[in-house]
Amino acid sequence: MRHSLALALLFFAFFVVKSAHAQNAPARQFETKAAQVLMIEASTGTVLLAKGEDKPLAPASLAKLMTLEVVFDAIRRSAISLDTVYSVSEHAWRTGGAPSRTATMFAALKSQLRVEDLLRGIAVQMANDACIILAEGMDGSQEKFAARMNDRAKAIGLRTSHFANPTGLPHPDNSTTLSDMIVLARHLQSTYPEFYSLFSEPEFEWNKILQRNRNPLLNRSGGVDGLASGFSDDSGYALVTSAERDGRRLFLAIAGLPSDRERTQEAIRLLDWGFSAFKMRHLFDPGETIGAASVYGGDKAKVDLLATGPVDVYVAADDPERLQARIVYRWPLRAPLDAGSDVGVLKISQGERLLREVTLKSAEAVGEGTLRQKAGDALFELLFFWL
Repeated sequence: MRHSLALALLFFAFFVVKSAHAQNAPARQFETKAAQVLMIEASTGTVLLAKGEDKPLAPASLAKLMTLEVVFDAIRRSAISLDTVYSVSEHAWRTGGAPSRTATMFAALKSQLRVEDLLRGIAVQMANDACIILAEGMDGSQEKFAARMNDRAKAIGLRTSHFANPTGLPHPDNSTTLSDMIVLARHLQSTYPEFYSLFSEPEFEWNKILQRNRNPLLNRSGGVDGLASGFSDDSGYALVTSAERDGRRLFLAIAGLPSDRERTQEAIRLLDWGFSAFKMRHLFDPGETIGAASVYGGDKAKVDLLATGPVDVYVAADDPERLQARIVYRWPLRAPLDAGSDVGVLKISQGERLLREVTLKSAEAVGEGTLRQKAGDALFELLFFWL
């Protein structure tokens, strides 16, 4: 039997900067009109605000971000290219084109479009016809393409999302969470920089019809450069976006707003707060020893733990509450253990709010111990964890 062991470490005054007038001030609170929200700082993954982030919701047009990921991945693997051409079927035209009265790039029936143009149709206009054309062209049907979407979703770390079609049009099996949408948005921005700029193109013309970018925050909130908005009867007005100011990037996902106008206003207010009310706090240097873990049956009783990169958090500038960190790992670690092995995580919190998690690795290798060392460890386990 294995047991979880959590070692708690408190970071005191030298990790907490307090001004004289803020010594007894309460932690800064932020009230949002959004029913669901998740906002993080990109470089550290620090959670700035979370509310209902794991509650399922209908993705609506946010599902098109997953459609784009599938296509970007296929291009990256050279399975298709930007110059690959697909035809517009009657189904794509009627379901997502001009007759559908939904978001469309107005692709003409039986015409042929390059993948590059279809990508612009989705990223700029959230075009349903472009999604269906790509799905049918790549996999023969929306259903087969949706299966590929779900495979890719699992591969990139989406935990609970399920997609039934490439458009996000109403379907009982379409479901996601804001947590998954933030994972997807971060993945798109970091993995496909050559395509991410499509999201910030101000307009796109097809079939002699000019349409403006559907992201309501472009040119209205400083630094916004993507990604998508959506609406469903169940989840209201939703948005997944990212912005960069002064070298700092935030990702924001919101849902449950009653109108397009309130969605835009609330997103701007949240981003302004995220950029103005926080500052970076440095905790550990790359390779610095953060703690130690006990090893069972090894030639060493403990192994030092370290993070491979700097450990920083993005914390409220006027919040005097101490940071807390816990090293959590599965006890006992069993020898042999290679240097650089993933051992556990460092969980950094402020009050009850988890800010970020950092993977910790073993600083050195631990070989198998002698019979005497193994017997001693076995006795320790028996006395403290079995009785």
